[in-house]
Amino acid sequence: MLTDPPTPLQTVDRALEVLLSFDEYRKEWGVLELAEEFGLTRSTAQRLLAALATRGFLQADPHTRRYRLGPAIWKTAAMWERGGGLAALAEPLLADLARGTDRTALFCTPDGAYVRCIAAVDGADGPRRAHPYLGDIYPAHAGATSRAHFAFLPPPERAALLHGRPSARYSELTEVDEDALRALFDDTVHRGYAASEGEYDAASRAVAVPVFAGRRPVGSLSLVEDKTTEHEDALIDALPALRTTADALSDLLSNRPPAAPRRDWRRGHGAAPTPNGPR
Repeated sequence: MLTDPPTPLQTVDRALEVLLSFDEYRKEWGVLELAEEFGLTRSTAQRLLAALATRGFLQADPHTRRYRLGPAIWKTAAMWERGGGLAALAEPLLADLARGTDRTALFCTPDGAYVRCIAAVDGADGPRRAHPYLGDIYPAHAGATSRAHFAFLPPPERAALLHGRPSARYSELTEVDEDALRALFDDTVHRGYAASEGEYDAASRAVAVPVFAGRRPVGSLSLVEDKTTEHEDALIDALPALRTTADALSDLLSNRPPAAPRRDWRRGHGAAPTPNGPR
């Protein structure tokens, strides 16, 4: 809990903490609510919100006197995206993962009923196909890369995604039955990862895990290999490394310190670790 009176540095930290408190569950603050949540006096909470609104980081509703995020947040976010955004954040982690597993590593984020690849790094064997992965989209019902994201959505969102939506068949292995897809999603949540072989791309197999920002799944991290390429290990053996990388990316996106290191995945494969996700 924050205390009064603050030093100048504490004031800055307090303002940043207020901005970071906005999420999909908390879209606005009232003065009294903020004061109670952060242990402030009413006058301090009012001055803090007013100062953020003056700079455009918050916007006050003139009727309810409640505060929401303002246009300065959009400007800051746009600048971050122009500087590479999520892709720039993920690429160093993907490079380590691809180098350590000899597979192609992908980071995909949602785009409607699909996920779109925004960052990709080839493994030691080089590109596994002629055209790049960047910009590729993967439908929710076909393949591990998309299922690792959509399976972890809140149940109502997941149900709306599957209900009554026509599903294309990309290979003889593509599942299109709604009940069977629901069971696949449930199994993915139970296991903490998704695996597929030829559901979307008949020539490839993949294993994927979700990536979170706080409590919300924001995409998936996957390893892909050509079904005809021989490796010294099976793709599923790279799951601990994949989970470790997804945890590291989730930590970055959630603005939290890195978790304690797990056992080095190269030293053997014991029981599967706890699925990555909100901690």
